Amino acid sequence: MRQNPSFAMTDVDEIRRLIDRHPWVTLVSQTDDGLVASHYAVMLDDERDDLTIVGHVGKPDDLILGLGDRELLVVVQGPHGYVTPRWYGDVPAVPTWNFVSAHLSGIPELLTAEENLRVLERLVDRFEGDDADARGLYALPNDAAFVERLERGTVGFRLTPTRVTAKRKLSQNKSAEVVETVIAGVGAQNPELAAEMRRAADARMRP
Repeated sequence: MRQNPSFAMTDVDEIRRLIDRHPWVTLVSQTDDGLVASHYAVMLDDERDDLTIVGHVGKPDDLILGLGDRELLVVVQGPHGYVTPRWYGDVPAVPTWNFVSAHLSGIPELLTAEENLRVLERLVDRFEGDDADARGLYALPNDAAFVERLERGTVGFRLTPTRVTAKRKLSQNKSAEVVETVIAGVGAQNPELAAEMRRAADARMRP
């Protein structure tokens, strides 16, 4: 991802927020047969306050990706959407695409079975939520033996990225008036992107 200083996102807390809110990522690896990509959910490592993530892949994706042996690129995609030049007013302009995204690269560490089980349990709890009928990984009719068999079909990993490129392209190069017009225009069909633009605009206004 080509970086532009105007759109660079370097604040670790902001990148952590992006990962936490958009856990469905793309894993990309270079293999002898060319590039391969897989799609999985990841989470921030709850024992770290940096950009370390944990996750798992189903076998044999670990071998296909060369997990633990080769560099892995993790693509985190946040809100994104089309911006029409109509919102810029009566000036020469072309369409663009606003987005928030981060690329995390590094060689992941493979987890032990015990660590992988903990990550799997956290993952289920995260998405089941706190509803009364939430079904945890070990909730009946599952039992420990079933969960352990499930775990053996997966490979857990922890990635502390050695390279991070994060970009938040949200019309920062436009006037405050144009930004407000874009936010209003985007909001009707893409409220999540509009909310990110509002957040970025408000942050620029703070001293």
